[in-house]
Amino acid sequence: MRTPQVVALGGSLLRPEELDNRKMWLGKLRQLAVHIEGNSRKLGIVVGGGLPAREGIELAKNMISNPDRLDEVGIAATRLNATIIQQIFLDMGCNVALTIPVSTKAAADLLEQHNIVVMGGTTPGHTTDAVAVSFARDCGATDCIIATNVSHIFNKDPRINDDAEPFFEMKIAELVGLTGTERLKPGQSAVVDPIAVGIAQQFNINIAVLDGRDLDLVESALDGNDFVGTIVRS
Repeated sequence: MRTPQVVALGGSLLRPEELDNRKMWLGKLRQLAVHIEGNSRKLGIVVGGGLPAREGIELAKNMISNPDRLDEVGIAATRLNATIIQQIFLDMGCNVALTIPVSTKAAADLLEQHNIVVMGGTTPGHTTDAVAVSFARDCGATDCIIATNVSHIFNKDPRINDDAEPFFEMKIAELVGLTGTERLKPGQSAVVDPIAVGIAQQFNINIAVLDGRDLDLVESALDGNDFVGTIVRS
């Protein structure tokens, strides 16, 4: 049997602004699950919080000063999103774990029994990127795909810098130089969580960053084919 694979799906991917795009994206995700199962492969999916997390943290931040407690709000949102995807897969008859694990060790154990495991966040202090890389470590995967809403890792934020240039391939040490090592604030986002980068560096896990709005790219990366994005080698 092939080595398990792990994908982090940014929470924003579930909720594009146009309702039809939401249905289309979820429909393609269902097709991807069928493709994985049809080839007797195992897939771990870690889902981010996206809009529900940001709205929850925004609602609570004026009343809660402890960043770990704000993180717990975000984690709850990730598990809501994970449950949506899990239930869609169950409704199709996929061999997906019936529970949303709350640790990457539990997720890895479930992946031994099922073809697909879906989870959200675990504990305060890191994003679901770090959860995905930890899941990859615990289930024996050598790579982790981070599907976000940008096409590559850039040398600067492309949303505010027109001259930002993409990386197509880089070493993990170069990525550490870009992201730093400090924990993100609750609700804050980055192309790759610095904590995730540190775990990948420590355990020699390769990272692929790509635009998850196009699930064909995710499928290509999972299949070991060429894709548009950034490969970060450990």
